Amino acid sequence: MPLLRRQRLSTDPSGHGHWPDAYGRIMLDNVDSTMAEAARRAGDIDRPTWIIAQTQTAARGRRGRVWQAPAGNLNATLIFKPDATPAEAARRSFLAANALFAALSIYVPAEKLSLKWPNDVLLSGGKVAGILLESSGQGGNVDWLSIGVGVNLRHAPQDLADAAFAPVSLTQMGGWEVEPVDFLTTLADAYATQEARLAQMGFARIRQDWLAHAARLGEVITARTMREEIIGTFDTIDDDGNLVLTTGAGPRVISAADVYF
Repeated sequence: MPLLRRQRLSTDPSGHGHWPDAYGRIMLDNVDSTMAEAARRAGDIDRPTWIIAQTQTAARGRRGRVWQAPAGNLNATLIFKPDATPAEAARRSFLAANALFAALSIYVPAEKLSLKWPNDVLLSGGKVAGILLESSGQGGNVDWLSIGVGVNLRHAPQDLADAAFAPVSLTQMGGWEVEPVDFLTTLADAYATQEARLAQMGFARIRQDWLAHAARLGEVITARTMREEIIGTFDTIDDDGNLVLTTGAGPRVISAADVYF
């Protein structure tokens, strides 16, 4: 049976933020995944565009992991064509994390939130949001970049309670109830602000803002790559967004890993 897609407009009655003028918005009832939809539409978009769906049937996270996406949670992807190399495009995950922190702090006290490298947002120590980046391009710059965002606004997956960072929802942890479309307005506004900061002040400012909310900065954490487990003190992230750990053998710069603490 073909997927049902109905596009419609919405406003944000909560009054938090406004829809950024330079961004488009596509609203769907049901889709396999907003990331897949973004890839299908990449050749047609003429401005940065957010795609939001009420439900997804094949949502995914990093490394192909299943991401549960029930109705009432935010399932959205931003698709755009930045003038950026693959490395520069990858750093947009930190812009998205900063924007998520700012958006969530409207609905729950900011001191309960933290940013977990490389792309998760924690609420009282549980995972409330995740970020996934995909891009395409053959030359020096990417042709397009999509930033997928999943936020547990109302529901947290029940069968993942024994995960290293058990999923939690915004309302479960005492946050305000908010409709996904209204949260997206808050998030889109916050992300547009991050892009403006990147253009005006460079990645150094994005990195500074991210580190201000980083989980376990200065503490001992574990990074598991595909080949090894590295234990060290979380020192910083470098100018490329890599994790930097201080270990007994000296500094280690890690580009991709799962982090545990």
